[in-house]
Amino acid sequence: MTKSELTSPGLMFFSVLSLGLMLARPSRMPAEGVADAEFAALQAEAKESFKKGVVPFVKTYCSECHSNRRTKGGLNFEPALKNPGESSASRKWMQAFANVNAHDMPPDDSDQPAAEERELFLQSLGKIKYLSAKDPGPFVIRRLTKVEYGNTLHDLFGVDPAVAEELPDEVAGQGYLNSLSPMQTEQYLGIANEVLDRIFATPEKPPTEWQNRLLGKPPTPGTDEREAARKVARSLARKAYRRPPSEAEVATLTGVFDLGRSNQLDYQGSLRLMLKALLVSPQFLYITPAKEAEAGKKIVPLDDYQLASRLSYLLWATMPDEELSALADAGQLHEPAVLKAQVKRMLAHPRARALFDGFGSQWLGLGSLEGKTFDPKKFPQMTPALRTAMYDEARLFFDSIVRGNLSVVAFVASDYTFLNETLAKVYSLEKDVTGPKMRKVKLTNANRGGILGMPGILATTSFPNRTSAVNRGVWVLEQVLGEHVPPAPPNVPALEKQDQKKVANLTLRQRTELHRTNAVCANCHKILDPIGFGLENFDAIGRWRDKDDTGGAIDAAGELPGGKRFSTPGELKSIIAARKDDLARNLTEKLMAYALCRQLEGYDKIVVDQLMKTIAQDGYRMQTLITEIVTSYPFLNRRVQD
Repeated sequence: MTKSELTSPGLMFFSVLSLGLMLARPSRMPAEGVADAEFAALQAEAKESFKKGVVPFVKTYCSECHSNRRTKGGLNFEPALKNPGESSASRKWMQAFANVNAHDMPPDDSDQPAAEERELFLQSLGKIKYLSAKDPGPFVIRRLTKVEYGNTLHDLFGVDPAVAEELPDEVAGQGYLNSLSPMQTEQYLGIANEVLDRIFATPEKPPTEWQNRLLGKPPTPGTDEREAARKVARSLARKAYRRPPSEAEVATLTGVFDLGRSNQLDYQGSLRLMLKALLVSPQFLYITPAKEAEAGKKIVPLDDYQLASRLSYLLWATMPDEELSALADAGQLHEPAVLKAQVKRMLAHPRARALFDGFGSQWLGLGSLEGKTFDPKKFPQMTPALRTAMYDEARLFFDSIVRGNLSVVAFVASDYTFLNETLAKVYSLEKDVTGPKMRKVKLTNANRGGILGMPGILATTSFPNRTSAVNRGVWVLEQVLGEHVPPAPPNVPALEKQDQKKVANLTLRQRTELHRTNAVCANCHKILDPIGFGLENFDAIGRWRDKDDTGGAIDAAGELPGGKRFSTPGELKSIIAARKDDLARNLTEKLMAYALCRQLEGYDKIVVDQLMKTIAQDGYRMQTLITEIVTSYPFLNRRVQD
């Protein structure tokens, strides 16, 4: 087992499949609007449970290696013991839960807790979230992403979004970067000049349609051109800032116009300079509030303009349209019925494709597919055309579930997909599907259908020259079921380091099972291997096979904790699809984190518990899941003071 086989971005911790992650699955389900008295009772219970079940366990079995005196693995529990409900402690408790649950900790050469102690510790950790105060979490005033920036320029000025192509890509999993380097500032200035060159006519030609639309007619002789420029500044800023500008902001833009006139630029030239300043301003590049919060307030609702932007950039990856903006102007967008109606409208629009390009591809791990390396001798089929078709299959499938308002279970258990002739060859359906156009295809093979048997995903979880049961097992646990997988222990030899003569006639499964005799690896492998080898009938690019690369017969049989047995990918899919609540909770947590641009923290988990009630009651439908997130407490509010 190599470290690269067991780790991938975002995969941090491990928990046993049969128990699940108790930190996210409480014994009670308090509502966001739970009565203060009931919430106080839950907090009191959590404090007592922490005192009896966590503190003595950590001091007895963990502090020797994980304290101020010693921080083995960089883990120190002393601050978390003092302030268990703070967000900084959350990751430590998750890691503690995962390792103790998997019996990886305490180490084998240390004193071991009794089964009752271990169980009490895990149950007590599951209540720690109740120690968090009601809080929407840190609010991220973030910069527009590269895609959002290009789309916004298109909606404002009609330019091709590709005008932003030279900006660097965001790094997935690293959050939103809010600083601007000198190089990025230069890039934004260059893009602003390019946009202005496209919408402004040369001096000897009449104004373009976009000039007239944005700037209006030039003032007639004898009128106050500065006042005319001020009106243009206010109008442009309302569109570009996605909210009404303040008087100070209008004055700043008018001052740029004055600067142009004082440097002998004509009226149009001075407006161009003003528009350039607007395009590189923080108010345009960042999503900002419309007004300052009331003094002394720690938590405030989002104003309607900020809500419009947060919603629009989530679902469409661009600025609010006229309808959203009008509702914000009228102060109506925050009304629950209005907000829910807007979500439904926006999800029905073709622009909602952005939800997959931004969130869906990141969730499924398809962002790396285009640049992923494959052995050209073994897989010459992996052409750019096939990679594009693989991505489009997942996008159209995701879109069909959202638009059709299907259950999230359909992501795993479905009997259709989208293919063209290029991708149909991977499915051995080239006789039924011809031509380059992607179209919906009903599948009769129970092993196909859904994301577990989707070639693009199977390819991204493989190595360049072979499949990886570990990578696929990790992907299912982490991305589909919401489990957490720890990094591989250090100094574990790779499969390729095995004595090649001894393993020459062994299948990949047999080699991995031989490898798992290493006690350090056994705990992880016993959970990962059954899932990964349940998908071993699919090769590294997703084609069906009955024999592996050694010529040995594929053995896809396995057993999951709880005694669930399977012998084919289709049977494995059925087992996973039956875990409806886990599928929905995982997708809810991942989409909420994406919507908030941050990791979920203590009180967020309580909110998710409440959302799950409504989502479950409506059959885990996708639009209900999205609407519940958009109307949730963390989405609608912001913390303005720490």
